[in-house]
Amino acid sequence: PMVSFELAEARVSAGDAARLDAAAGDLDMDDVVNIQYTSGTTGFPKGVLLTHHNILNNAHFTALEMGMRPDDRLCVPVPFYHCFGMVLSNLVTLTAGATLVIPAPIFDPKATLDAVQKERCTVLHGVPTMFLAELEHPDFGRYDLTSLRTGIMAGSLCPIDTMRRVSSLMHMERVVIGYGQTESSPIATLTRPDAPLEKRVSTVGTVAPHEELKVVDPDTGRTVPRGQQGEICLRGYHVMRGYDNNPEATAAAIDPQGWLHTGDLGVMEEDGYVKITGRLKEMVIRGGENLFPREVEEFIRGFEIVYDVYVVGVPDKKYGEELLACVKLRPGAKAPTTDQWRAMCKDKIAHVKIPRYWLIVEEFPMTVTGKIQKFKLAEWGARELGLAETSDDQKGHVLPYRE
Repeated sequence: PMVSFELAEARVSAGDAARLDAAAGDLDMDDVVNIQYTSGTTGFPKGVLLTHHNILNNAHFTALEMGMRPDDRLCVPVPFYHCFGMVLSNLVTLTAGATLVIPAPIFDPKATLDAVQKERCTVLHGVPTMFLAELEHPDFGRYDLTSLRTGIMAGSLCPIDTMRRVSSLMHMERVVIGYGQTESSPIATLTRPDAPLEKRVSTVGTVAPHEELKVVDPDTGRTVPRGQQGEICLRGYHVMRGYDNNPEATAAAIDPQGWLHTGDLGVMEEDGYVKITGRLKEMVIRGGENLFPREVEEFIRGFEIVYDVYVVGVPDKKYGEELLACVKLRPGAKAPTTDQWRAMCKDKIAHVKIPRYWLIVEEFPMTVTGKIQKFKLAEWGARELGLAETSDDQKGHVLPYRE
């Protein structure tokens, strides 16, 4: 049975309160309170050591930037064991004094839409794949979502078209994009709800309060001019203590000056807005040319038959790497041949950025939090294309696909 705050408070004796005060006196804001595991999108997950100071302040400032109010009702379909659910949902709701609505034990697009309509939720969170599943649900048009005002779309790179559709079709005109990682508690930048729509759909906003951000040349470590691409580095109260029992990985991530090297590539515009352009580990080097999958993915998503797409690098004897586009088609769409795909791209994007290989997939390998595991996609694609050694019984066992 549920117990109200008033009833719980009434049950507290003077002795209980004294013991609580004594226990609180032994705490320090810099104590590690949580070991949060990374999502494993680029490899094996690592335990991130986060303190009270890290996560409570990150939630507090996120709530302020979003304009959260005590009368808000936040629908949370993301898991609580992830930094998104723990900090940006639970703790944001707590610091704002708002209501938390849990639609289902695990993500279910229908249950989420049901909860928003029934509970008249004003705020909705999710990763891009969750919002896309809600938008594409066959009954989407039957739901009354007019109570929605804002929310956070974060967790992975957000397709521009998905952001636009969420803003208009789901009535979330003040939805914000959050960028960060578990190692930064997690928010590093946010788009403001009152920012121009173009900034909210094409950037990840500006650096969050009381935090620092710089963009550096990955080779030299020197800060690059605004408008130039480099690796995003973060410093401030939100940076993790380190990786659990992994001093080597900690030293590789946080430099002696306290900057967290994210591994993400981005550009800071003249007005301070930041764009994420890819990941260092995802960058494909084809014959000495640096290619960034996200740019190619955004272009391919513009094709009407494409439901979603992810681009990865696969081995090539001549050029070192080539681009592979893994495409999920919309229901009923006919799969083009490789030559037809390339013809669709010709003269619309630089020739070197047109993927050499194309595979149609039924599903993408994801973490339990809905993030695409590109390293698994690349491994599978290389096997299916005969570009990596594999046994016959391994082929096709990761992702169902169609030629």
